[in-house]
Amino acid sequence: MKISRKLASVSLAVMLGLGAASSFAQVMVGGASMLASKDIIDNAVNSKDHTTLVAAVKAAGLVDTLKSAGPFTVFAPSNAAFAALPAGTVDTLLKPENKGMLTGILTYHVVPGRVDAAALTKMIMDGQGSTSFKTVAGGKVMITDEKGGTSIVTIADVYQSNGVIHVVDKVLLPK
Repeated sequence: MKISRKLASVSLAVMLGLGAASSFAQVMVGGASMLASKDIIDNAVNSKDHTTLVAAVKAAGLVDTLKSAGPFTVFAPSNAAFAALPAGTVDTLLKPENKGMLTGILTYHVVPGRVDAAALTKMIMDGQGSTSFKTVAGGKVMITDEKGGTSIVTIADVYQSNGVIHVVDKVLLPK
């Protein structure tokens, strides 16, 4: 399955410009310091803004994957992003019988490799205003998905020992 989100060059400056300057600086996410010496999971569990994501990662059985060497780039939806889904969606996804669907949604937010804001900016410029790449789920990532959903990177370049996280304000759903 191929899913894509488009990255517009105008949006790029707004979304990634602030985070590009952080380059390995200690970043605060959800009231907690994100340490580059810790892995994705060990940092995420400390963010009060990512408790839903952490619960979903646990329910999907992805903890060991996101604690592994990677590297991974994670577009991490905040609690507010999950809360914006239709009522009951998160509860339904967290049920054991929906593990496959939940895993598909979560892995749609993960790209193999360490793609920081500078690399993403270059990819967009090289692509004349847009870029795409395969996610762990097999989809392609851009800013506007094929369902018309969009997401903005609110915190870029949160470096981890096994990758980089970009906090996003919407949950992107595969087609």
